[in-house]
Amino acid sequence: MRAFAFDTALFQSSSTQLYAVKIPTPQPTGYDLLVEVHAVSVNPVDLKIRSGIQPSPGEQRILGFDAAGVVVAVGESCTLFQPGDAVYYAGAMQRPGSNAEFQLVDERIVARKPQSLSFAEAASLPLTALTAYEMLFDRLQIQQRSQHNDQLLIIGAAGGVGSMAVQLARRLTDLHIIATASRPESQAWCLELGAHMIVDHTPAFSETWISQSLAQPNFVFCTTHSETYAPQLPALMAPQGHLGLIDDPQIFDIIPFKQKSISIHWEFMFTRTMYTTPDIQRQQTILSEVAALVDEGKIRHTATRIIEGFNESGSS
Repeated sequence: MRAFAFDTALFQSSSTQLYAVKIPTPQPTGYDLLVEVHAVSVNPVDLKIRSGIQPSPGEQRILGFDAAGVVVAVGESCTLFQPGDAVYYAGAMQRPGSNAEFQLVDERIVARKPQSLSFAEAASLPLTALTAYEMLFDRLQIQQRSQHNDQLLIIGAAGGVGSMAVQLARRLTDLHIIATASRPESQAWCLELGAHMIVDHTPAFSETWISQSLAQPNFVFCTTHSETYAPQLPALMAPQGHLGLIDDPQIFDIIPFKQKSISIHWEFMFTRTMYTTPDIQRQQTILSEVAALVDEGKIRHTATRIIEGFNESGSS
């Protein structure tokens, strides 16, 4: 089969190009599905790995996480899927990625593709949907902890993860959702997705928050630049609140959150697959629920540009 790989990290080379390779088509065993990949999407994690991981001499790495395709073969332990099923998934960091004609993926992190979406549209969803869902419902546990009229602040709500978080929170909870966005089109997008209110995050938004006497949020989901926004959060968050983070701040001082007993929660979507946790199949459950919500017209995909074809230069 054909795949696209790299053998040199970006920080060690001026070349940004992937190259085509011919490798044997893998065969599924155990819980693995062999999926014929029909569409992939590109995420920031692809760039992080491309920039920061240097394959060993003589080795190459295939990138790609989000994918949608059709099952062509299954391992002997598989019970959830069979050849011909259209599926979508976010993959695993420790395995060859989806930038290939065929890919092995554990069936426990795979779900049936939303019937109402094309393969390309479906491929835009898994990583961001899983990250948003896991943060809201597994880490922050907003369904168990929230009370009527509690506030959820989503910082960077117009991004991929933020867009999914706004939709999931609006459709599955009764939280009052406050989204931060700066550009007019980003603010309109967040309102369209279901945010109740917009706050511009370019100034010191905590001062705006306090000056407008806005209610203190019980839950804050910071999707980006937490190093910048964290110093503002202790003053505006409710006592015994919950703060969720997904980025990689160089410095993060948790001491200012102590006086209010604010809990800090990390979400890393690949934790379940990296450690094969006992609840690994939770990702299959989440993606199945997301697919149902999409097919019911309750949430939407976030694909904005679709490139037909895929080659070393980025398009056909």
